[in-house]
Amino acid sequence: MYDVCTGSTVQQEYLLSRNTPDIQLVTLMKNMTQQINNKTEEKIAKIVDQVLKQVFGTEATRLIYKYLETKHSMKQGEIAERIDVFAKGLEEFLNSGAHVIERKILDDIYSSYGLLRRLELERMQEEHSFVVQVRSFLQKT
Repeated sequence: MYDVCTGSTVQQEYLLSRNTPDIQLVTLMKNMTQQINNKTEEKIAKIVDQVLKQVFGTEATRLIYKYLETKHSMKQGEIAERIDVFAKGLEEFLNSGAHVIERKILDDIYSSYGLLRRLELERMQEEHSFVVQVRSFLQKT
């Protein structure tokens, strides 16, 4: 009985070792995808920060971030991954003015990724909300 169990274990180890390169490749691809997503999220957070500072200045932008952190437990670096919370908080803070800021953020995102991408995403502007557009953009990059 010991030989049967040992033989089975050796065979399992052999089969698993044959899959190791595939597992390593999958792991590498997941890591690369995560790095790309992180860079895209960082880029979007940077664009949001630039737009807010351009429109409101540094002090008012800090107030907006403070509001988001206090009311929605959202830090500045989480904007892209929690875009729905950002949009809700911005609308609460700015009321109807949030739409103008959202449009400027989207325009800057589009222009930062080139004209062809911008044309594709501009078609979405008429059909979808700010949150849907940013999430779609994150999925496509």
